[in-house]
Amino acid sequence: MEAEIINETENPLFNRKEIQLSLKAETTPSREEVAKIISEKFSIPVENIKIKKILGKFGSKVFTVIANLYASEEDKNKTESKSGKREPEKKIAEAEAAGEEEIKEENADTGLAGPDKTDEESKE
Repeated sequence: MEAEIINETENPLFNRKEIQLSLKAETTPSREEVAKIISEKFSIPVENIKIKKILGKFGSKVFTVIANLYASEEDKNKTESKSGKREPEKKIAEAEAAGEEEIKEENADTGLAGPDKTDEESKE
């Protein structure tokens, strides 16, 4: 894979370097592959790189990569939001579990049947 820098901007407010690369490859490169290439080119650890986008046009073997390079992993974690679908799912599951516990506690105080009891069980 060949990488060529299109644009490089220093952003002192966020303590990062914002880059735009042109990358020639047969298939769409993965974020890990792109991070390794950028790491070698700029001599920084992979952990300090945030790949924002990998853009390609249909039928073209040239891809545009937009990335942010940070001075430290700490700076990256302060600035970049953590992406991923697992976090919202975790929060929803925790909220549901907390909600069920509250319902059970309220029903225990009033003597009402909880959501896991049937009408016949509550009569006993």
